[in-house]
Parts: sequence; structure tokens; C-alpha cells
Amino acid sequence: MSEAWMKGPVTSAAYGWRLERRDGVTLGFCSHDRDAEIGGLIYRSSPGMLPTSITESIGLQTGGLDVSGAIDGAAIREDDLNAGRWDDARLSIFLFDWSDPSAPVRPLASGEWGEVSYSDAGFETELRGANAFLDAPAVPQTSPGCRAEFCGAQCGLNAQRFVSNITVSAVSGDQVLFDAALISAANNAFSYGRLRWLSGRNCGLSSEIFSSAPGVLTLANAPAFPVAAGTLAQIFQGCDKTIATCSSRFGNAVNFRGEPFLPGNDVLTRYPGVS
Repeated sequence: MSEAWMKGPVTSAAYGWRLERRDGVTLGFCSHDRDAEIGGLIYRSSPGMLPTSITESIGLQTGGLDVSGAIDGAAIREDDLNAGRWDDARLSIFLFDWSDPSAPVRPLASGEWGEVSYSDAGFETELRGANAFLDAPAVPQTSPGCRAEFCGAQCGLNAQRFVSNITVSAVSGDQVLFDAALISAANNAFSYGRLRWLSGRNCGLSSEIFSSAPGVLTLANAPAFPVAAGTLAQIFQGCDKTIATCSSRFGNAVNFRGEPFLPGNDVLTRYPGVS
């Protein structure tokens, strides 16, 4: 059913965009030449942000919706795009009456940002709708390693047992130095885990931990922005998803979600006398 303000011979419709990052930062943009306040959020005038044609259908197809816009120094910056702050951001697109922003809006599309590509002053991304979740396997596949997320619902362990806060003393490339006396001194105690920055320019971003030693973490990728001494970070232990680690280190073999003793595909190529 169309809204009343869309039924006249001349309409006052404009596009509205609501962008919500994973860290909770929420921005609003609109295609009108003036800012508009909708639902308590200020939608900044951004005529350069436009979607491709939006196709509505009864099925689950997304219609191949692409979104393009301008890189704004104050809102959507190139360095934030490179750092991944906008990865999997939630986007809602709607039409609204710019002459009366308090009127009900007309939703058009919603979903998550896909892969972002950009040029000198603009970016483009695909909107992934709810049907993207249907691409996941309907049933779990067998695997020698555990399929559960460490400290997730199937794992059952309490994540707070494996979290430590550190103060960074220095960063060299992909290595983070800190006071080893604050946490476990065991080698690779935090391998397969992750580091989350709590202050500084990287605040809110996370990095996978490749390996660890007393006082040193080696990240999978160097921090996106420079890190000053005294920066706070939170580190989470990880699991290599093997039955040996699950049993001996965490005492959680009862919740192991894998088939470590199931013969693999190579069993079909074996013949008598070959071990």
C-alpha cells in the first residue's frame, strides 16, 4: 500500500540511507538538498549517494542492488574503508517525504554491505539481502577439526575465562609488545585468538593472532593505523580445533563438534599392505 504523500500527481520523495557499523556508529544520508531528521537521526544531505534500480519481487532475489556514493572526509573515509570499519555494515534504504520527514517512510531495501571497491572520490558496494544466509550449508559437514566457535553456544566454555587486557609498549610491523607478567607466559597461549583495540586510532578494530610468546604477539596483519605506547587492547585466547587441544588444554572433549577418527577420502585409495 502506497503512502498518502506518494499518491499525488507531484511527489516530494527523497532517498534516505541509514548506515550502522558493527561498532554501533550510525550515520544517516539523504538525496535531498537539505538535511532531514527522521526518527531522531539527522540524515545529512548527500545527493551523490545513489542506488542502482531497486527491483521488488515476491521471491528471495535481491535484484542485483548496487550502492555507490562519495567518500566524505568526515563520514566515510578511505582509511576507514581500508581498515574494515565498514565491513558487514547494516544498510537500510527508504523513500521519505522531504516536506514532512515525520510522515511514515517507504522501505525499499535492507541488508549488509558486501565487498567495497572505490576510486579517487567514490565507492561502490553490493547490498546482501537476507537470502545470502541461504547459501550456508543446510546441515554440518563432517570434519576432523571442531566446527564449533570457540566459547560459542556449541562449545559451552565461558569466554571471560580466556580474556586478558594489556597495555601495549611498542608495535613493530605485525608484532605487538606488552608486559608479559600480566598474562599467561606459555608460548602460543593466544594463537588462533584475536586482539581487539580498546583505544587509539584502531579502537574497535580486531586482528587475528598468528602466534604468541611471553610479551609478544604476532598478528596475521599489521594494525591499520599507527599504535602509540600505552594503547590499551584486549586479547582472547584461541583454539586450534583439534581433539587433543580440546581435551588436554580445555577439558571440553564432551562438546567437541568434529569427527577426528572418521576415515578420510584417502581411505578409498588404500590397498592391503599400505598403512
